[in-house]
Amino acid sequence: MAKQKKTKNTSSTICLNKRARYEYHIEDKIEAGVSLAGWEVKSLREGRGQLIDSYVLIKDGEAWLVGANMTPLAQACTHFVTEPRRDRKLLLHRRQIEKLTQQIEAKGYTCVALALYWKTGRVKCEIALVKGKQQHDKRETEKNRDWDRQKQRVMAER
Repeated sequence: MAKQKKTKNTSSTICLNKRARYEYHIEDKIEAGVSLAGWEVKSLREGRGQLIDSYVLIKDGEAWLVGANMTPLAQACTHFVTEPRRDRKLLLHRRQIEKLTQQIEAKGYTCVALALYWKTGRVKCEIALVKGKQQHDKRETEKNRDWDRQKQRVMAER
């Protein structure tokens, strides 16, 4: 029997952090490049990236993506010592890092990774300056989501 080919992911989005949109109010978004090893790029092409519980840490004037998981391919595991949850450097301009640092320290914001995606053959990370939601805000978000679903159902029936 002939082996069937896998269908490639044609969208540019690699992975999303849906939980961050539920947990936080998003204030400002920034696009950053990511410094990756070769095996990480190959695994991201296969769609093996996760941003759950990932955040951005600013240390010594550099931005680092902490907690992102990139599962290695079986072929890469045999040749390299792979560390799926290692810290990855984010490529930002000095002014952008200074702006993020000021807002994190002064206003009580935090910085979270929202998405990984391809842009002209390079991996980009969308990071956001966020503020935590209260429990009542989360309930309101759920109510709005349910109401939107119900409206769609009613419109589809007509």
